[in-house]
Amino acid sequence: MVLCGLSVAGCGSSGPAPAADAAAGDSAVTDGAAGAAPQLPPRNAAFDYQLGGAYPPPTGVAVVSRDRTAAIAPGLYNICYVNGFQIQPNERTAWESQHPALILRTASGAPVIDTEWNEALIDISTAAKRTEVAAIVAGWIAGCRQAGFDAVEIDNLDSYARSQGLLTADNAVAMMHAMSDAAHAAGLAIAQKNSTDLVARKAELGTDFAVAEECNEFSECEAYRAGYGDEVLVIEYVETAFNAGCSAFPSLSIVLRDRELVPLGDAGYVYKGC
Repeated sequence: MVLCGLSVAGCGSSGPAPAADAAAGDSAVTDGAAGAAPQLPPRNAAFDYQLGGAYPPPTGVAVVSRDRTAAIAPGLYNICYVNGFQIQPNERTAWESQHPALILRTASGAPVIDTEWNEALIDISTAAKRTEVAAIVAGWIAGCRQAGFDAVEIDNLDSYARSQGLLTADNAVAMMHAMSDAAHAAGLAIAQKNSTDLVARKAELGTDFAVAEECNEFSECEAYRAGYGDEVLVIEYVETAFNAGCSAFPSLSIVLRDRELVPLGDAGYVYKGC
């Protein structure tokens, strides 16, 4: 999903992350190597998904996801959105200048594009390239921590499915594992974003909870629950799917948003939670 104007160099600051503060979650995951204990989101808490622009969360909301360039919502559990597997259109020039070899290309040299969002795919096909990408994303993750976020969600884990056969699921899992290590080192929890085909590889991914778009719409919520239990945050864009999810999964945090995720006050804004 496209939604942030980002510097390829980092988010706010690329310096080391500060020590982790206590967060609002009701459970923790321990990273033995880093000695950190990132807090997971509180289960079954009211949730808002604000990638299209930050605004004061509705009354009662306890968990909010915002773009990594946005300020946190004080007093809530804040999830930092990072597009870690694809390049947003407003960033492509910077990547072409600074990291041209990290753009996935066809045999003719043309970037491989996710046509739904007009995003170029990042090349994670080799261990060497994944190391370079991990260093870039680790800077963004450190920026999330410095900004006060409690967790990160890394989008487009499933970009390999749009790679014209140039990337594999194994490439994606290895890349996600490196990003999870970076998040845990910074004291942050990390979500698997979508990609039900990879839920069974949760241990390899190193992820702590899930953020799932339209899992009721596409009958995928049970797949996420099989891997993450009630540590699943659900976003629906169709009201019938939202209502069905609220009925079928009362222990999950489920939100109905407009598909463009516009801020409160903009035409087309939709928010309901259960």
